[in-house]
Amino acid sequence: MAARSMTLPRIECSECPIRHRAVCARCEPDELEQLDAIKYYRSYDAGQTIVWAGDEMDFVASVVKGVASLTQTMEDGRRQMVGLLLPSDFVGRPNRAEAAYDVTAASEVTLCCFRRKPFLDLMGETPHIGQRLLEMTLDELDAAREWMLLLGRKTAREKIASFLAIIARRGTTTTDLGSAGAIEFDLPLTREAMADYLGLTLETVSRQMSALKRDNVIALKGKRHVVVEDFNLLMDETGDDADGGMPS
Repeated sequence: MAARSMTLPRIECSECPIRHRAVCARCEPDELEQLDAIKYYRSYDAGQTIVWAGDEMDFVASVVKGVASLTQTMEDGRRQMVGLLLPSDFVGRPNRAEAAYDVTAASEVTLCCFRRKPFLDLMGETPHIGQRLLEMTLDELDAAREWMLLLGRKTAREKIASFLAIIARRGTTTTDLGSAGAIEFDLPLTREAMADYLGLTLETVSRQMSALKRDNVIALKGKRHVVVEDFNLLMDETGDDADGGMPS
């Protein structure tokens, strides 16, 4: 069974920080009212299990605040982190009753939950919800392919830079990334968890973070707060070919 969570007061959709990025992004006011009738909020402390793989899920949800990890347990008992759920990401599958992965709160997490069966019925009646969920599923597939490249081909420094860029992008808008101001964010994972997620050792993560700091790619305030003065400089360290291989 999942760890006990705390039910929170309802939040008005108009005041929701993920309103224009989540599964409800394209909904009209009357569609939001239908979602509002089946939604509720849950909060989890860092380290709490939201759901275990194989558990029956009677809800689906959007991450409103915080970060959760997706973990797969192998036959020999080893555990591998296979993904992260960031604000606006979707938890669960409307057509699947059982959870495919362990979902654990990596930080304090707030979920906007919908009862699964009514949500599935609403998808059939509300094309905007199904269309948006399809878009998010395809984005998730793209992210998984990107992560395969990261784990298989990139150097340790490129892996760390790519991870930082992903977190920075998800916490800001495209306009913010292109502006002259600094980007600041808190790392959602400990360095031990980063090592697990990136397929590196703890020592390598610490060494590469220090190297990026020494080279003025990032600044660190404490262990978890990151400042990126020049996002383009960070992107240069990711190993990504921004022009798609076309000659300049």
